[in-house]
Amino acid sequence: MHNLELVINLIIIVLLIPTIIYAYRLNHSLKILRENQNSLAQLVNALNEATFKAENSIPKLKSVTEHSSEGLKEVVDSAKELKDDLLFINERADSLADRLENVISSSRNVAKTDNGTEKHFTEKPENSTTDSRSEAELELLKALRSIK
Repeated sequence: MHNLELVINLIIIVLLIPTIIYAYRLNHSLKILRENQNSLAQLVNALNEATFKAENSIPKLKSVTEHSSEGLKEVVDSAKELKDDLLFINERADSLADRLENVISSSRNVAKTDNGTEKHFTEKPENSTTDSRSEAELELLKALRSIK
């Protein structure tokens, strides 16, 4: 019986050695998990703080956006008015350019001489449009004639 107890004790010892090694490894793994759990808790706290800050900044962001959109709306409205004014000025300028071109072309009297050269008359035409022209138009016509 003494031998049987010795064999059973040896079997228990042999089985306890891997159990102790396994328990040591398990303890080491649990220690790492606990350390990571602390860093995970810190990460969750940092995430909660960031979420809180983001929630608090949303109303501020909305008010800044509304203020900026009001300013931008004023600029866009002003730009639309300026665009309309510029279109009107452009139409007037086109109309004046057409009128000026018609006046210039009608005021040119070109006659062919016998040898085929052109002769320009510098004297004013004798129609009633000369009297109704403004001084600025006459000066512009003189300047255009001098360019040729």
